[in-house]
Amino acid sequence: MKRLTARKAPTVGILGFDGLAVWDLASSLETLAASRVEVEGGKFRPGYDAKIVAVHRKKFVSESKVAFSAKELLAEAPDFDTLIIPGGAGMMDRETRRRTADWLATHAQDLQRIVAISSGIYSLAESGLLDGRTVATHWRFAQDLARRFPRVRVDPMASFVKDGPFYTCGGGTSAAELTLVLIEEDYGARVALSVARELCVRLRPIGDRANTVDFSLYDCGPGDRLAELPSWIAAHLNESLSVDVLAARACLCPRHFSRIFKQTFGTTPASFVETLRIEEAQRRLLSGRASIGGVAGAVGFKDANSFRRAFIRRLGINPAVYRRQRFAVVVDKSGGHSGAPQKITAIARRSVG
Repeated sequence: MKRLTARKAPTVGILGFDGLAVWDLASSLETLAASRVEVEGGKFRPGYDAKIVAVHRKKFVSESKVAFSAKELLAEAPDFDTLIIPGGAGMMDRETRRRTADWLATHAQDLQRIVAISSGIYSLAESGLLDGRTVATHWRFAQDLARRFPRVRVDPMASFVKDGPFYTCGGGTSAAELTLVLIEEDYGARVALSVARELCVRLRPIGDRANTVDFSLYDCGPGDRLAELPSWIAAHLNESLSVDVLAARACLCPRHFSRIFKQTFGTTPASFVETLRIEEAQRRLLSGRASIGGVAGAVGFKDANSFRRAFIRRLGINPAVYRRQRFAVVVDKSGGHSGAPQKITAIARRSVG
């Protein structure tokens, strides 16, 4: 690509929309803004004319609740040399993706380059422009992107990839590093290196994998992944608590989840859940007037019969009898209690312990 020097600064549009990731937007924008190009007379000019263009409304709010105000809307924006699409939860909004994809399908031929950062790639993939091309994205989205768009070749290990006029990258510092690639293409290594030094970011060539993420550095141990699960289960006893549901909560595959769950808690997930349900049922039977069926439903059993069987299996007594004996407790003249309630209390205490 021909180096740019004295001519007018290239124009770069950066998409803005509700729910964008500020990091993705700021990394590219600040990197572009840090570039300075020497012109005649020893003077310097900005390397780029970069501006934010809004997909829906000129005022929008980021994923982290930072408010932005764009001067132009995408539908009315002038021609750009380069378009940058940040990621963020807002890109998963169907209307945002559709509107962006439609614009890209219509205007792509007028752009020299299209850059997608992290989940910003979803709108670009939806346009069909990436079919048959190799791309990179944040590791969290790699499998989902490949499943949704089977014609797109996803490289899950690359920090950033260039395929034709399309530049794609993952999250973190890769957005700034990819923007440095654009600067180097336009103005050469000297200008790009000066920006890299200013921002304390490495200047790396396309395809370099020196920054490939080592996921083991961020992996949690079994105790960390399951630490909050008991309290979450206790708060959702009346919902589906299958192995698949619990595994998804812990971000593990069901088979691996079942294995480390038993290692951590000494029992299976199903048995653990049933124990918590019976304990909560005991409390409700002793403190309220709800029917047996009502208690069963409140703690997640599909019907009174399955609740009754589990209760007897755990405590050796029918829930109705358990309740009657509890309320049959009478205080004798000396302030003591009859033996039967003491036996039930002991059973309950053993189940909790």
